[in-house]
Amino acid sequence: MKYTADEVIQYVQEENVKFIRLAFCDVYGRQKNLSIMPEELPRAFAGGMAFDASAVAGFGGAVRSDLFLRPDPSTLTGLPWRPENGRVVRMFCDITYPDGRAFPADSRRCLKTAVETAAQAGYRFSFGSEMEFYLFQTDEQGRPTKEPYDRAGYMDIAPEDKGENVRREICLTLEKMGIRPESSHHEEGPGQNEIDFRYADPLTAADDAVTFRGVVQTVAARNGLWADFSPKPLDGQPGSGLHINLSVHGGKGNPLPPVMAGVLEHIRELTAFLNPCRESYLRLGSCKAPGYISWSSQNRSQLIRLPAAEGEYRRMELRSPDPAANPYIAFALLIYAGLDGLSRGLALPPCADVNLFEASPETLSRYRRLPATLEEARAAAAESAFVREHLPAPLLEAYTRV
Repeated sequence: MKYTADEVIQYVQEENVKFIRLAFCDVYGRQKNLSIMPEELPRAFAGGMAFDASAVAGFGGAVRSDLFLRPDPSTLTGLPWRPENGRVVRMFCDITYPDGRAFPADSRRCLKTAVETAAQAGYRFSFGSEMEFYLFQTDEQGRPTKEPYDRAGYMDIAPEDKGENVRREICLTLEKMGIRPESSHHEEGPGQNEIDFRYADPLTAADDAVTFRGVVQTVAARNGLWADFSPKPLDGQPGSGLHINLSVHGGKGNPLPPVMAGVLEHIRELTAFLNPCRESYLRLGSCKAPGYISWSSQNRSQLIRLPAAEGEYRRMELRSPDPAANPYIAFALLIYAGLDGLSRGLALPPCADVNLFEASPETLSRYRRLPATLEEARAAAAESAFVREHLPAPLLEAYTRV
C-alpha cells in the first residue's frame, strides 16, 4: 500500500507507533537512519529533519554540513522484529539542503531522475534482483568468523542445508514488510545462500534491495550468525553476485536488444559502480562470474544472458554486479546506458554461444575484457564522458578518487 503523509500520521496514531526511522543511504549504499518520535512527524513532512552530514561517507566535510531528511510516505513499512506494543516503522527519505534544493550526492534522487528521463523518452524500466550472501558462525563475543554455517552445495536440502530455516524467516519477514520474494535456495559455496525478487519499478526495486540487506543481517544476528555480503569472502570458493534482471517497455517493436547493446557499449565505464571494492575483482572471471563483455541466451558464462521467458517476463540478466554495489546508482546508470542504446539505435554484437570459462585464448581474444582491477575500473569511469553526463559530480568523485 502506498501511503500519503496524512495517512502516515493517522497510521502512526492508530497503530501505537512510538519510533519512526527516517532512512537514507550514503554514497556507497550503506543504510543510515535517524529515529524520531511521533510528535515530530508533521514537522518532518512539512520541512524535513536536520542532521549532521559531515560524518556520512561521500556527503562532504564539516563546512556547511547541515542537511535535511524529507520522508517519502509511500515507503512506509513496519519493522516486524520490533515489539508490537510501541511499534517501529521506517520510511526512505530524500536529502536536501536547508533551502530545499536537492542534495547532489543523494543516490536515491539520482535514480529518480533517471526514471523521469526514461519516462520523458517514452520508456518504462523494471528491475529484479538476485542477491547472494554467506552465513558465517560467530564467536563467543558475537563477532563474525570465517567458519561457514554449513557445508551444503547448490540447491541442497536439510539437514546438509542449515540455512533453510534462516531463509524461511527472512522471506516471511520481507512479506510482512510488503516485499515479495520469488524464490530462495542454497548456493554453491559453503554457507552461501540466494533469495530472488519479483520485478518492480526501479525505485521500489532499489529500496527493496537496501531493505533486504538489513533484514538478512537482522535475521542472521537473531540466529547467532553473521550475514556477509562481500563479493569474495572465502578464498577458493564462489563469490557472491548481485544479478540484475532488467526489462523495458515502450516505443515500437522490442526495445530490449538496443538496451542490451547500450549496456554492453558502456559496461567498462560502469564497472567501478557495479563492482566498487577490491574484492570485487577477485570474483570476476571465475566461478560463473563473467570476465568478458559478451551476451548469449541461457549461457551463464556470459556478461549478459537472456533467460528463457516470454511476454512480461522477457528480460536481460546482467551477471557482473556484486552486493557491494549501491543499487540506486547501479540501476540509474543501467537505465541511462539502455536509453543511449535506444536513442542511437545500437545493434547487438553476435552472441557468444560458447563457454568462455573453457574457451581457447584465440576465442577469448575476440571479446573485450571487463576491468581486471579496481584501479582500472576507476580510471575507465573517471575518463568517461557518458558517466560525467549522467552522474552528479560528488558521486563520480566518491567512486573514482584514490
